[in-house]
Amino acid sequence: MNLILVESPTKAQTFNKYLKGDEYHVEATIGHIRDLPQKKIGIDVDNDFRPEYVISPEKEKTIATIKKFAKKADSIILATDADREGEAISYHIAFLLGFVDEKWPESKIHKDKRLKRIVFHEITKSALEEALEHPQEIDIDLVNAQQTRRILDRIVGYKLSPLLWKKIGKRWLSAGRVQTVALRFIVEREKEIKKFESTPFYKGNGIFESVEAKLTAKGTEKYEKKFTLQLFDGEYSYTQTTITKELVPELQKDISSDSFIVSDLDVRSNNRVPPAPYITSTLQQDAARKFGYSSKQTMSLAQNLYEKGLITYHRTDSINLSEKFIPQAHAYIKKTYGDKYISTTQRVFKTSTKKAQEAHEAIRPTDLNEDLANHSGLTNRHKNLYDLIFKRALASQMSDAEIKNMTITIEGKKGYTFKAYQDQVMFEGFLVLYPYEERKITFNKEKGDPIKLDPLTFEEAQTQPPPRYSEASLIRTLEKKGIGRPSTYAPIISTILLRNYVEKQEGRFHPTSLGDAVSDYLSGAFENLFEVEFTSEMEDKLDLVATEKSDMVKILKDFYGPLAKNLAVEEKKEGHIDVQEATDEKCPDSDHPLVIRYSKFGKFYACSDYPNCKYTRNFVEKVNIKCPKCDDGDIIVRFTKKKKRFYGCSNYPKCDFAAWKLNEIESADKAK
Repeated sequence: MNLILVESPTKAQTFNKYLKGDEYHVEATIGHIRDLPQKKIGIDVDNDFRPEYVISPEKEKTIATIKKFAKKADSIILATDADREGEAISYHIAFLLGFVDEKWPESKIHKDKRLKRIVFHEITKSALEEALEHPQEIDIDLVNAQQTRRILDRIVGYKLSPLLWKKIGKRWLSAGRVQTVALRFIVEREKEIKKFESTPFYKGNGIFESVEAKLTAKGTEKYEKKFTLQLFDGEYSYTQTTITKELVPELQKDISSDSFIVSDLDVRSNNRVPPAPYITSTLQQDAARKFGYSSKQTMSLAQNLYEKGLITYHRTDSINLSEKFIPQAHAYIKKTYGDKYISTTQRVFKTSTKKAQEAHEAIRPTDLNEDLANHSGLTNRHKNLYDLIFKRALASQMSDAEIKNMTITIEGKKGYTFKAYQDQVMFEGFLVLYPYEERKITFNKEKGDPIKLDPLTFEEAQTQPPPRYSEASLIRTLEKKGIGRPSTYAPIISTILLRNYVEKQEGRFHPTSLGDAVSDYLSGAFENLFEVEFTSEMEDKLDLVATEKSDMVKILKDFYGPLAKNLAVEEKKEGHIDVQEATDEKCPDSDHPLVIRYSKFGKFYACSDYPNCKYTRNFVEKVNIKCPKCDDGDIIVRFTKKKKRFYGCSNYPKCDFAAWKLNEIESADKAK
């Protein structure tokens, strides 16, 4: 009997589906079986940062079962995930089974024929059989990279969090090496929005015999100007015209009395190339944009699909596709759409991530002909995500779309210029999977033809500040700046939400007063530690550990030395950061002003005369809309257990009306 060890019961079930008979027995560790202790730092900073690993009490039964089967096994096959976290789990299993001489920082893994490590990027019969035929050894460099990250994050969390407790007076706060930088992006963006001064301007639009065109210039003077601001995360550009409210009547009169001709027709054919297959970050971004899924939810759904053998490994930053998939994709495209929809060239996509692990593969279906109805336990959300992955992978191997673009330039005798744009899909190509909203070409005039204007309108607009981050745009920024890894985006976002550092409103992140205070204090007191460049460079160093090109103890010493000095200075400083928001209400008990404070569970009202007055009240945020269902209750902001914001009736549970977005409430009200 050969013992195979995996992380989850679902993964074990999929393995058992392919490995029938008595030759193999599969057991699940149910995640990590050995880790740093929960209630102390567990790092000996004076002894080369030696970690103190412990076994969770709830895992003792699992370990006993694994050891029981390991004693009888002819071989022990470690089949954990193909990333640093999976490699570390395999290492800790090997240690508990007696295959490791653990001497920090250079542990030795026994050369034992019984111990095998298999690596695969999809859970299919063929991939599993191939992995079993080509077993490997545990990659100690990947293990060391994971340990280095774990130790770094533990040091920051356990050294800085107590300092936050002291400064702000809340023992449930936490600081994180990467999470604080992510929070800082949101906080700095809010400052930039408040600083931005919106200014009004006007846009001119003319209808020329059913063609809508935009007023762009008079003579050589262009109306639209571009402005660029330098933000915390890079440049932000916006446009506005020089047309003011005072200028509109003059333009209206002058242009309306002008005569126009078609001065130019620019017709071009362009090929649109399909997007690359998904990596972790782009999948999370699209799932957020198209379905409103949080990054945590997306990763959970993808984990289920992976463990059921339906998609390849979902924690990846490589856009490579395996050589075996491409001919399968071509055959499917030919059968479903025809030869002309197959890409005529071998597509090579350039990764946008400088640290991409090219040995990995992009996220794709394992079998294009798989029927999801054959798999139990799949929800509509699973199917939505699978459909995204399926279409994106297939589209990457399809032909370009051919689109004809027409730019129509219309000029008046007085020098006014209007431009209109139309396009038409000449050949769908990959767009057969992605519906495209074309501005179909209907213009039938020639260059030099006269054309009538009727009517001319001017629309008021405002310059817009940089947008708040959504989950998609925050992940895109973290990836672009080289902060975190594919496996860290979801927990980063979950943490800053659960700590009440940010709130999500209508899909966008708003920092709370607490988040402002935490970000401003940490980024000011530990300026270098929470700089974007410093955090990105640390990722580079961790990658060097993974390829045996850097010493993890040296990295830890170089990191901890300056941190310890900085920490000693901050611990001596006096002062308290009072996080509260003023209100217009008076305390009913003391007549002092009420303020909004924070607890572990969110906002609450409290008397500003605390501790003399201990009055408190639950915080309820109203949106000045009556419930469309009962007409009596007020619509208030509520939160799910997972901190997801929604709108509900104040008369709950008598009235169970609920909506995720304000426009859903308005639609329900109109439908009455």
